[in-house]
Amino acid sequence: MKLRHTADEQSDHEVIHIGSDGNGRPGVTRWGFMLVVFMRIVAVLWLIQGLMQWRLILMPGDAPLDSLPTLEAVGIVFFAVTNLVAAVGLWLAAPWGGVLWLFAASAQMFMTVFMPGLLGGGRLMMAVDVGLVVAYFVLTWYAAQERDGI
Repeated sequence: MKLRHTADEQSDHEVIHIGSDGNGRPGVTRWGFMLVVFMRIVAVLWLIQGLMQWRLILMPGDAPLDSLPTLEAVGIVFFAVTNLVAAVGLWLAAPWGGVLWLFAASAQMFMTVFMPGLLGGGRLMMAVDVGLVVAYFVLTWYAAQERDGI
């Protein structure tokens, strides 16, 4: 039975330092960490969007949900559910969360282009969605490169 650890064995059990490559070399970008932080920031934004949709369902202003045109009511319910589930998946950094978020963001962009006025924000919201999707793909690509050691 071995009681003492060598220096190599101890380095395998050290904590991971942000801003290092895991081998103690500072200054290397940790893309995986940046991707998780990005996903959590987007999760908070999508949580807010989902709660805003639920506000329209539970506390209607001028018109209750059942008095709205069918397409608008379906859109509100769809985004109320999808945005919250996507936010949970993004917060957990689960692969299904990213996929569901991409689906929800694509649906928002589709609704903005083909049914303007249905969702608040219009073209500005679409530009933000496009920017977030591009940033997500770039961070995912860099994180995969880092993980594979390329």
